[in-house]
Amino acid sequence: MDPTTVPAERGDFVAVSEEPIDPAALVALVTRNDAGAVVLFLGTVRDHSDGRRGVTRLEYEAYREVVEDKIREIVREVRGRWELAAVAAAHRVGSLGVGEVSVGVAVSSPHRPEAFAAARALIDELKQRAPIWKKEHWPGGAEWVEEGH
Repeated sequence: MDPTTVPAERGDFVAVSEEPIDPAALVALVTRNDAGAVVLFLGTVRDHSDGRRGVTRLEYEAYREVVEDKIREIVREVRGRWELAAVAAAHRVGSLGVGEVSVGVAVSSPHRPEAFAAARALIDELKQRAPIWKKEHWPGGAEWVEEGH
C-alpha cells in the first residue's frame, strides 16, 4: 500500500490495489495532532461464508478508477456528516488467502463518537456501493457471490 499512488483530497487517502494493506500505514495516514481519536477497521478473509465451510481464498475484481471514485464520493458524504481530521480507505483486488486483510478504513476525529460513527458509515457504504466483485474458492469449486456483507 503506497500512499503516493493516489492523489489525496483534503489529505484523505483512497486506494484499490493488489498490494497488501498495512494497518499501521492506514493509522499513520490519519494520525493528526488535532485528532483525539483514531478508529481502524479491517475486513479479513475468513474460512467460511453463509452456508459454506472450507473457503480457502477469495478473489476480488474491480475497475480500479471507478471504485476509487465511488469510495471518494462516500468519503465526501461521511465528511459532510461528521467533523473529521482525516480518512483513509483501501481495498485489495486479486487473490487473497484466509486471514489476509481485504479492506481497511481508518478515520481520525477530534472526538471518539464521531470517529466510530464515521468509520462504521464508511465501511458500510463502501461494502454496499463500491462495485467490487468477489469469488469464493473452496476445495472442488468456486462461485461469485454478492458483496456487501
